[in-house]
Amino acid sequence: MKLHTKALLGAALLSLAAGAQAEEHLKSLNKAYIDPSISPKTDFYHHVVKGWQEANPLSEEHARYGSFNVLSDSSNNRVQRIVMGLAATNPTRGTIAQKVSTLYEQGMDSVRRNAMGAQPIQALLKQIQDTKPDGMEDLFLLMHREYASPFIGAGPQENLVNSNEYAMYVSGAPLGLGDRDYYLKSDKRNKEVLEAYKKLIVAQMQNAGFSKKDAQRIMKNVIKYETLLADSTWTREESRNIAAMYNPRSFEQLKQMYPNMPWDRFFKETMDIDTPSDMIVTEINTVAQGANLYSKMTDREKKDLYLWEIVSSASPYLSDKFTDTSFEFSKVMSGVSQQRPRWKRALGATEGRLGEAIGELYVEQYFPESSKQYMLELVENLRTALGKHIINLPWMSDETKLQALKKLNSFTVKIGYPDKWEDYATLDIDPEASYWDNMHNASMWHARKQLAKWGKPVDKTEWGMTPQTINAYYNPMANEIVFPAGILQAPFFDPEASDAENYGGIGVVIGHEMTHGFDDQGSQFDAEGNMVNWWTPEDAAAFQSMTQGLVAQFDEVEVLPGVHANGQYTLGENIADQGGLNVAYTAFLDSQKKKGVDINSQEALIDGLTPEQVFYMNYANLWAQNIRDAEILSLTTGDVHSLGENRVNVSLRNLAPFFRAFDIKEGDKMFRPESERIVIW
Repeated sequence: MKLHTKALLGAALLSLAAGAQAEEHLKSLNKAYIDPSISPKTDFYHHVVKGWQEANPLSEEHARYGSFNVLSDSSNNRVQRIVMGLAATNPTRGTIAQKVSTLYEQGMDSVRRNAMGAQPIQALLKQIQDTKPDGMEDLFLLMHREYASPFIGAGPQENLVNSNEYAMYVSGAPLGLGDRDYYLKSDKRNKEVLEAYKKLIVAQMQNAGFSKKDAQRIMKNVIKYETLLADSTWTREESRNIAAMYNPRSFEQLKQMYPNMPWDRFFKETMDIDTPSDMIVTEINTVAQGANLYSKMTDREKKDLYLWEIVSSASPYLSDKFTDTSFEFSKVMSGVSQQRPRWKRALGATEGRLGEAIGELYVEQYFPESSKQYMLELVENLRTALGKHIINLPWMSDETKLQALKKLNSFTVKIGYPDKWEDYATLDIDPEASYWDNMHNASMWHARKQLAKWGKPVDKTEWGMTPQTINAYYNPMANEIVFPAGILQAPFFDPEASDAENYGGIGVVIGHEMTHGFDDQGSQFDAEGNMVNWWTPEDAAAFQSMTQGLVAQFDEVEVLPGVHANGQYTLGENIADQGGLNVAYTAFLDSQKKKGVDINSQEALIDGLTPEQVFYMNYANLWAQNIRDAEILSLTTGDVHSLGENRVNVSLRNLAPFFRAFDIKEGDKMFRPESERIVIW
């Protein structure tokens, strides 16, 4: 069972691609990469990172590669050593070591998978093909129970207005290409992607054993269905409106709204739960379109959709013919010309199913307790700094400030790893089964675990990321900020680096996640994680006005000729970037005062740079990257994060301390007049 409610998830800092390098002590800011030929007053981003870009050209396998990917590479190497070490112990069946090593080895065993071809899914494809008209409803329920979410999505998740309990959500079905524009807009880029998607479907269905004629028919029916569904799917901007997703309905109302769906059987037979008396419909029109298509599509059209959904989900775990075909599509989407090495793909798939099992071993070997203690101190310093900012906000009333401070002081902080680890005892990974069968069974194990939460209180000790993940996040429905062990390394955090580097790195990350609690989405949730309005109307209006000013700043950025950034879609991340910079800078100054350090003294200089300069330079260093044009287009369409260059140059142009640090004045390209600056938090 898949629930298509990505807009409800807590916002994360990064979106990373994995790689591998030899283990080394990673460093924060490297002064050798700074390019003196580019003035910080003209282009601060390239002033800091140009040398890094030249020293790290893109390899053919990468659509983008940045300084934080170097950290991801190091983490991947560590994880690979852990996995290989488990395999070397000849583990007993049923142990974590056996489960992890079996999945990884099957991912690496191309000989076996190539010999099997599409055989692992043939019985299922035949079952779909052979289904009689009176069995089509059963087939629909089977698809939802085991494989995909055709026409609609549904499942339990925290209740938006009572985060201590689960609600049942009914949502629109996902699109194969993710974004509606690929189906509905006819510009060159969208047409190119859609044509590549059509070729992908035809080729994969032929790989699965269908004739070219049948594959063409399947493709046309899939595209017809997804295009009609896209027509009712929310835009990227609409998907950020969380309040619009809260549409509570009784079960009887649901049946009246969408009478074409087999609701009386749906919950019991797809989730093995009693029919909920109440539920929340997220996208009313999209669900209506899905129900309408379910009633109007022919059995042949439905079967073709189901066949594609099976082949699409199984492709990463079948023969090289399938993975190579998928890569041809990736070339169009991201511009890469070389597929990731098999070991990286196998490792990523294993982590996707057994991430916490690997994470427990990762933490034992690579995460010292001293890092956790340092982080706890940093978090409290950032919390104090954000509190100061809230108290001194000129645009917010005392009434709203009290509620904001209450929320800030209620933040739960999770650092490194969970207090209790995932128990995989009931998950069976069979060495004799196919790679697809084991991956599917593991996926279903996770799905059933999620469904088993229904009727129970929400466990707020759970983590949404594995400890080895190079990322961080804020979860509005738990009012928590989470920093996995993986991100607590350079360039984000380095115990050997200066305070200026660490506050400009992990300090900004902490401030970023805290500010997510007060961005355009997080600000709709109170201290308990419930969607409650704690703003006065006047303060809400002032906040809205400033956010639209920030939207305009990013909208005007041309990421490629004729293509502009989407300030509304990236608004939450842009608010968090700016807030993180602002709050971390205050926390840094406070920390130096506490230590008795005069940051304006000659003794405080770091390699000839002032601590304030180093603070901002290490922030820019976080976003050093090379990126292909196709990836820029893909990210601008589907990523809520702004491009790295804009996370630096656009955000910093609002901050007076940055101007002072580099003596940026009117007439300089990086300067922005005070009347045009947007400073929210």
